[in-house]
Amino acid sequence: MTNSSGFNQVSLLDRALENGPQEILKAALNGADDGEIYLETARHEGFVFDDGRLKSASYDSHEGFGLRIVAGEAIGYSHSNEISRDSFLRASDAASLAKRGYSGSAAIAPQRTNQKLYEDVNPLDTPSFETKVKTLGDVDAYIRAKDPRVVQVSVSFAAAKKDVVIIRGDGETFSDHRPLVRVNVAVTAEKDGKRETGACGGGGRTLYGHWLEMDKLQSLADEALRIALVNLDARPAPAGEMDVVLGSGWSGVLLHEAVGHGLEGDFNRKGTSAFSGRIGQQVAAKGVTVVDDGAIESRRGSLNFDDEGTPTERTILIEDGILVGYMQDRQNARLMGTKSTGNGRRESFNHAPQVRMTNTFMENGDTNPDEIIASMKRGVFCAQLGGGNVDITSGKFVFQTSEAYFVENGKIQYPIKGATLIGDGPSALTKVTMIGNDFRLDEGVGTCGKGGQSVPVGIGQPTLKIDGLTVGGTEI
Repeated sequence: MTNSSGFNQVSLLDRALENGPQEILKAALNGADDGEIYLETARHEGFVFDDGRLKSASYDSHEGFGLRIVAGEAIGYSHSNEISRDSFLRASDAASLAKRGYSGSAAIAPQRTNQKLYEDVNPLDTPSFETKVKTLGDVDAYIRAKDPRVVQVSVSFAAAKKDVVIIRGDGETFSDHRPLVRVNVAVTAEKDGKRETGACGGGGRTLYGHWLEMDKLQSLADEALRIALVNLDARPAPAGEMDVVLGSGWSGVLLHEAVGHGLEGDFNRKGTSAFSGRIGQQVAAKGVTVVDDGAIESRRGSLNFDDEGTPTERTILIEDGILVGYMQDRQNARLMGTKSTGNGRRESFNHAPQVRMTNTFMENGDTNPDEIIASMKRGVFCAQLGGGNVDITSGKFVFQTSEAYFVENGKIQYPIKGATLIGDGPSALTKVTMIGNDFRLDEGVGTCGKGGQSVPVGIGQPTLKIDGLTVGGTEI
């Protein structure tokens, strides 16, 4: 099931080069600004243990290429799962339509990098199928035996290995091996006829390793159960404008969605972001520093280089409240007169790259989180955020909470259920009044969608206080 023989980067590149992609691409790029052939093999597996049994076990693999031609603001992109000279020629003919009547000059090639943020390993190879299935059952049995209120447990493991080669018209090639794992535990508990679910997970660009050790899996299961039990005792959420404190880690999903997308170069080049044309301006409260960093070792959103061949890096977007930069891919950077920040990403060879986040977070402050809670007269502490809706261009958001508490006179009073946070990211940044010293990244479960593509990302922040945010609830 997990045998990867026949799929390796060397054979992929060798098979591609036998079919003359470089000469085909060089001819196709004549008069264009940029472009490449992106080759990929990918293998994925997934296990779901649900309702006391192995519910599904899947494995799939694919390979193919995409050929891109960039001419000014136009992009020609063609892809195929057949690696052959005829496929390269057909793709070249189709993509070349983007440069009709255009005459440009070739962009400078991406800088080469020796950075190695993760090992060349295949997480699908170990442990064995039998060990994974047994481990799933052991986690299920552990959490069911822990509390009689547990009525449902779902445990899932997933792993992927993606091998990438980028061929440029000048003959340069860039290659990368990208492992990725994720584990998740969801627990449903029941009390007096009421049911609530809690979930917890983690992962990164590594082997399964410690993620499948029972101590680690039990801690994830314990946390999922804790959240479920908290929500069993939750009261209806209050409604109105009040102070809100967001917990560290995963609560950074609000920053990611409501602010991060607005800092991507394409929206700002087109003038559709709330941050367009505001470089050098105060866009957030003092003390707020927002960073995108795709070069953190083994993190879910990290890459040695992006899907255009540009090395990932630490990019400061907002520094002490001042907007200092945007995330960029090669096309938007050239059109905006700047450089790529290594944020050109694609879901697979079926897709052209877009400007995308990697690991995006707000940096630490200097306040103890307990002091932040103690400062609240009346408000909501959101320990964990759930799903939500965001208008990317305006930053307007509605987020549900998955674990939240009502706070009064500086003390947590009781858990609440059904709270939603309503506002817009750019305004919320200006209302940040306290920033904790407890920064952390999420455990490695984030996936970001944009333009019909999904990519793995990292999210993080310290505890922070936002004054005067609208809270939706059923109690007034």
